[in-house]
Amino acid sequence: MPDLVLPAILLTFLLAGLVKGVIGLGLPTIAVGLLSLAMTPAEAAAILIVPSTVTNIWQLVAGPSLAALIRRFWPMMLGICLGTWAGSGLLTGAGTAMASTALGIALIVYAILGLVTPRFSVPAGSQPWLGPIVGAATGLVTAATGVFVVPAVPYLQALGLEKDDLVQALGLSFTVSTFALAASLAHEGAFQGSDAMLSLAALVPALGGMCAGQWLRGRISAALFRRCFFLGLLGLGLHLALRHAL
Repeated sequence: MPDLVLPAILLTFLLAGLVKGVIGLGLPTIAVGLLSLAMTPAEAAAILIVPSTVTNIWQLVAGPSLAALIRRFWPMMLGICLGTWAGSGLLTGAGTAMASTALGIALIVYAILGLVTPRFSVPAGSQPWLGPIVGAATGLVTAATGVFVVPAVPYLQALGLEKDDLVQALGLSFTVSTFALAASLAHEGAFQGSDAMLSLAALVPALGGMCAGQWLRGRISAALFRRCFFLGLLGLGLHLALRHAL
């Protein structure tokens, strides 16, 4: 490993944890997006596994309604697993440039949705059939890019959940997506012992950043911070999407 890569990984996860601590999301998106500037998206996704698992389980178990959310969203979670399995190999195949471009497009879409904040609303009657479709689509995006926010996050935000329930539902979706991604990468030989050790090392700055972000949350404007986050994400997505075309 080049001398500067490990410090870059640790700083990336410190920043990603800080953002997650302030606004409750963004760790996988920032980590995979920034690391993909220096390595393949598959390598970045492998390093993500341990920090993402621990921080998302933390977010998942801290909420008040885990059992009820599992009963409500298990079809969507099953869709995530099946979609990730169906797309297994997209991230680790020969098309590294294509994976980077796909990641950039996913970041652009997510950033635009975050900046525009459209008022989506999902009728209760459509959730039984729409949830599994959204889950499967999220799984495919996860398998192709290593990030798992689109379309799961906009869908969950459109359900009108209470704040604590929404945070916990996001934690459930992210946790399942992380396990599904880890299984897919391991099946393709892209998550092995050395990857696990590096991922474990990245956990320390991620947790440190998350604690710092939670401390910072009450001392800055979360709305302004969120806007800056999505603007930065938009620029990063544009760079990843266009760098192989220029």
